[in-house]
Amino acid sequence: MEITMRGLWTMIHGMGFGALYLLAGSGALVELWRRYFACAGGEITSRDERFLGTYLVLMAVLAWITVLTGTYIVYPWYRAVAPAGTDLAAYPQLLLKSNPATAGWHSLGMEWKEHVAWLTPISITMAAAVAVRYGRELRSHEQIRTAVIVFTLVSLLSAGVAGFWGAMINKHAPVEGGQTIRLMSGE
Repeated sequence: MEITMRGLWTMIHGMGFGALYLLAGSGALVELWRRYFACAGGEITSRDERFLGTYLVLMAVLAWITVLTGTYIVYPWYRAVAPAGTDLAAYPQLLLKSNPATAGWHSLGMEWKEHVAWLTPISITMAAAVAVRYGRELRSHEQIRTAVIVFTLVSLLSAGVAGFWGAMINKHAPVEGGQTIRLMSGE
């Protein structure tokens, strides 16, 4: 069983950081809803508020790591320029664009992914900053509280869209190459 260095970084970016972010985002939405909209009515302690603020800040850090590894590590390999007459299997963007049946994966999918993915860290950073700034006062500011929930939702949805396109594009034209890492030897 083997994987290339580029394949490993693609997996770390998408299935590691990206998938973890999607799980954390769903947890944040559940907690925000439970805390501010459910009929729980219980008192929110300062410890609860510190936890929520820390959770959202860690989500923002994870979102930035995900986008930055995708943009500056994986994406340059995706759009590498192939020398003339080279097999396009090692050049995912050119491979997709070379076939009319797969060109849409680049022209629609990757173009969308490139832009919508940046909404994720921007929107969750805003939500985290507001949650940390307002803390316990967030309960008494309905519009600001709603904005935190909406921006957390926007962040989760944009991460989901970017993850979907990334998985589909990698399925049709995987980012491969670099040093081969042997995970397990065959019998």
